[in-house]
Parts: sequence; C-alpha cells; structure tokens
Amino acid sequence: MNKGIVYLVGAGPGDPGLITVRGLQCLKKSDVVVYDRLASPRLLQHARPGAEMVYVGKLPDRHTMKQEQINQLLVDLALQGKTVTRLKGGDPTIFGRVGEEAELLYDNGVEFEIVPGITSAISVPAYAGIPVTHRELASSLSIVTGHESPDKLDRSIHWDKVTNATGTLIFLMGVAKIGYIAEQLIRHGRPPETPVALVRWGTRPEQRTLTGTLENIEERVKEAGFDPPAVIVVGEVVLQRDKLAWYERKPLFGMRIMVTRARAQASELAEKIEELGGEPCEFPVIDIREPQNPDMLQSIKDALEQAESFHWLMFTSVNGVDYFFRHLRSMRVDIRRFHRAKIVAVGPRTAEALAEHGLIAEELPAQFHAESLLEKLEQQLVPGTRALLPRGDLARELLPEELKKRRVEPVELDVYETVMAEGQGDIALEWLRGGGIHMITFTSSSTVANLLELLRLKGVEAPKELLAAIPLASIGPITSRTMEQAGLSVAAEAEQSTLDGLLDAIVRYRRG
Repeated sequence: MNKGIVYLVGAGPGDPGLITVRGLQCLKKSDVVVYDRLASPRLLQHARPGAEMVYVGKLPDRHTMKQEQINQLLVDLALQGKTVTRLKGGDPTIFGRVGEEAELLYDNGVEFEIVPGITSAISVPAYAGIPVTHRELASSLSIVTGHESPDKLDRSIHWDKVTNATGTLIFLMGVAKIGYIAEQLIRHGRPPETPVALVRWGTRPEQRTLTGTLENIEERVKEAGFDPPAVIVVGEVVLQRDKLAWYERKPLFGMRIMVTRARAQASELAEKIEELGGEPCEFPVIDIREPQNPDMLQSIKDALEQAESFHWLMFTSVNGVDYFFRHLRSMRVDIRRFHRAKIVAVGPRTAEALAEHGLIAEELPAQFHAESLLEKLEQQLVPGTRALLPRGDLARELLPEELKKRRVEPVELDVYETVMAEGQGDIALEWLRGGGIHMITFTSSSTVANLLELLRLKGVEAPKELLAAIPLASIGPITSRTMEQAGLSVAAEAEQSTLDGLLDAIVRYRRG
C-alpha cells in the first residue's frame, strides 16, 4: 500500500476566516482530520464528505490524547495510505510541537508538509485593538511561553534578559501564572505601572479583554474569574486599545447567530453577519431542488408551451426566478414567447434576479409580500386574463386565491420544491444545547417547521423548550405568524422582508 501524506496545518487563532488558502486546500482533500480545541470547529465543515474526524484536544488539567500518542497516530494513519490534516490552533511552529510530530513522520518515511498559520501572538492582540509593534511605542517584541510551572519558567526564561529585551512582551498560555510573570518582570526592571492586557478566546464571539498594570493584573484576573486560554500582552502598545478596539465595537460582536437557510443560500447571510462582527453558524434545515415528480415536470412543460397565452408573469422569490429560467433552458423555451406578459416581482432581490436575466419588473410593492403586490396592481388586473406564478411547492395560496376573486386565472407552477436538509454537523447542535447560540434566524415559514422537526430527529425531546431560551429573529410578518403558531416567541422582526432588513432588526435587538 502506498504511504499517505500528513499536512501539519496552522488553523489560525479561532476566526475560521483567518486560515490560509493553502491550509483550506489541505483540509478539503484529506481523508482524516486530526484537530484540537484551539482550532475553530467551523473549519471542520470544509472537510470533504465522509472524512474521519479525530479530536485530540487538551485542557490545562487533562489530555484527551498524550502528545506521543498523537505523533504515533499521524504515522499510523499515513502508513494506511491516508491523506491526513493535523489541524493545530494558531501557527504550528510557535509552541505547537510541530517539530516532534514532523520528526517522527520523517523517521518513519512519511511525507509531510508544514503549512504555517496566523499565530495568536499577533492576531489576538490585533482583534483587541492592540498592535504588537508601534513606531513610537515598541519596535520589537518577544513571544514567550507562560505555560510551565514557576521553576520551569525560571529555567527556560532568562528574566534578566527577556524583561527589557523588547518593547512588547507576548506570553502565550500564561493565565494561571500571571502573578508570577508580573512579579518577575517588576523584579527585573519593568515599571509596576506597565500596561498589561489579557485577551481570552481572541477573534471569536467569546473574546473578552481584561486590562491592568503589572502591579494589579493578578488581582483583576482573580476578581474577574478570567480563565484560559488567553494571550498576555505587556507593554505600552496596550494603551492603543482605547482607540483601536475595532472588533469589539462592531454591532454584532459577541453573537453567534444560527442561519437556517438552504445551504446554497446561507453564505450571503453568513457573510453579512461576519461583516457586522458576529459569527454565523450555518445549520441548513431546508434544501431547494428541481421537482422530482414526473407529473410536476410535465405540468411545467405544458405551462411553458402556452407562453403566448399569459398576460402576467408574477415572481414572488429569487428561487422562483432562478428555477423558472432553469426550466426554460432545459425545455428549450425562448423567453420572448412571453411577449404579451407584464412582469412583476415581490421584493427588490426578486427584481434584481430578473434584471440579471435582462428583464425589468414593472411593479414593486412597498411591502415585500403578496398582499402588497395585489394592492399595487389592483387597477390593472383585468378579468379574463391569465397569470403564471413560478414558485415553490410550499408557497402560500393567498395570491392565486385573490387573483381568482378578481377573475384573473392563476396558473401555479411549482418550479422548485422544498425538502428537509440532511448532513448537518453536530457542532451547531452542541452549541444549541450548551448555550453557545445567541440568536436564530428564520427566513421563511418552512425553516421554522423544519428546524423543529430536525431537532426532534436529532434526539431533542422538547425542541420548543430548547428554543425558548434563545432569541429568535424573523424576516417578516408571515414567518413571524408561523413561529407564533408553532409556539415560538419572536424577539426581532424585519421591517422589510429582506436579509438587510433582518440584520437591521437583529442589530436593533442587540442595542436594545
């Protein structure tokens, strides 16, 4: 059997967006991912389907697997012919023990590659508004481990040389020894009033920053119950935080927000959440796909063949637009055959989707739902005309029913169907149960029903009770009505039924 290869990848400090392009490439093609607790669990979502996940994380008081066992595990997996990514927090070469892992791989003739990562020593302070160097304050820095016991620290650190060797001192893994570290720095020449900052879980929603001076930082750590992991910064650069704490000032900082949209659509909302300083947790509960039923496909074909008979084309969603044009292409129907039809859209995003196909919607209602569309078109709906409604199989019946009342013939065309999604990771469910989700977003009625059902299927006996402890955000009144009918409370509702409207509602809730 051919030997595999091991990629020793730095995952960055926690924010999954800070992994390198090369690191992500390795992750996506690996058969096995060996990871620890300092690597963002969201990165595991990028692993290829079917990849084996092996957790080897460590806590200060206990180890899931000893380092020697991890080293041997990497060798064993590679000798089985597997491609392995060893995902390590920060940069693997800075207190990451990558040398030990790589050395054993070399001794066993296993090919490996070290993929550098962004070290927490510089990135975590940056997210707290602390540049580790500054032209007027510090032109050099030292990175020191603070993890050892005091006697080992004294043997490994030459305090008389380190204390004043550089303008900035960075201690990694030293929260438990902060009192001893501060004592040694003062004893060897650092002024007691030297600024100090501790940044816990930097670059993540849980990021917390504690500041003080060498003479009082131990007391402040005890008072705050400040636990590891954290990066310790010592030096005048800490004072820059007053002006430069950009991340913590973002409106959604500290919030992990669950996105329940279909996987193909979730990325846009996730990106917007990240821009506002939150962390998206994608947990798709619906999938959008072309109809599988032959009778439904035949109905679509029959309707498209009658293109010249329609006076209206009414689109109520972006999905309706996308799948309508997919069927036009697959069935070789020219859009120009709808030359008699006026084209209308519910919502600006639906209108934008039409514009991408060179079609300009004639009417846009003030409110982005079917009721407003009917009100807008009231004077133009002529009895005896026909309207084609390309939409999903779960669309509301209000629009076709109201058209019938006005003696307009509606032809409902289910150009896509909504089904329950599969393949969600367990990370989001763990966060849900453990209080790690700070808000859940619903962008349609189907996301409400499907989330409740998925939670039941995953063993949650009382999903409503679980969700009762979490603020819930709705994209609009129709989704809110579904939530309330399901026994869920609406904490935030969009004034306009768009993603931006939803985010505005979440920001208002947060500020309130």
